[in-house]
Amino acid sequence: MHRCVEKEGHCERCEGELPFDFTMAFQPIVDLTSVRIVTYEALVRGPAGESAASILAKVTPRLLYRFDQACRIRAIELASRLGMRESLSINFLPNAVYEPQACIQATLAISQKVGWPTERLVFEVTESEKVQDQEHLRNIIEAYRSMGFTTALDDFGNGFANLDLLTVLHPDRLKIDRALVMGCDSDVRRQAILRALVGLAGELGIDLIAEGVETRDEALWLGRNGIPKQQGFFHARPALESLAPDLTPSLAALRQAL
Repeated sequence: MHRCVEKEGHCERCEGELPFDFTMAFQPIVDLTSVRIVTYEALVRGPAGESAASILAKVTPRLLYRFDQACRIRAIELASRLGMRESLSINFLPNAVYEPQACIQATLAISQKVGWPTERLVFEVTESEKVQDQEHLRNIIEAYRSMGFTTALDDFGNGFANLDLLTVLHPDRLKIDRALVMGCDSDVRRQAILRALVGLAGELGIDLIAEGVETRDEALWLGRNGIPKQQGFFHARPALESLAPDLTPSLAALRQAL
């Protein structure tokens, strides 16, 4: 790891304008048990709704740290402006954090400015490559938890977000990847894996969230088998710079069906 370059309250890697514009879409995470939206995840988009991939393609290694900070600030600003009352979940790349205490300062500053409570911030670890320095990631998660933030491990069960990380990491939430969720209402192998995850999460004191829920049957099977917290197109698609419509009727219907 390189050293943080914070000096007199400023960081030359993290501060400055980006050479491109971006915004955020918000997708809800729902809880079938309490019949409500519990969290919104902030997802990067272009100013006119362009895909996250089109924006991330512009993020060079030199801009990585600046982009990570800008995403946090933009997400909190927009959530506050929209009057969000639920928790706000923000993705971060472990390699864009040098020193947790230093790199969190911009987040704390904007939260204080708009009056956003730190206990309503969730940081999702998103990792497109295998974690090379698990100790560094553990330090980030522990530092964030000590500051009152909630932490989540994204895309669990697919790619590089695998069981070995749980031997060293202690996230508050696991977000189960769509690869394990799709067709879970009829796929006995997926059902076995998901039931095992429910037991594992219970023993470790970790909350489970199913990602990529796209059908009513998937939502119901998950809810009946210990995974009532869900996110996906079936419930609501990401909305550009706006929140989801009232989901109470549809969630209440699902709760009744459980």
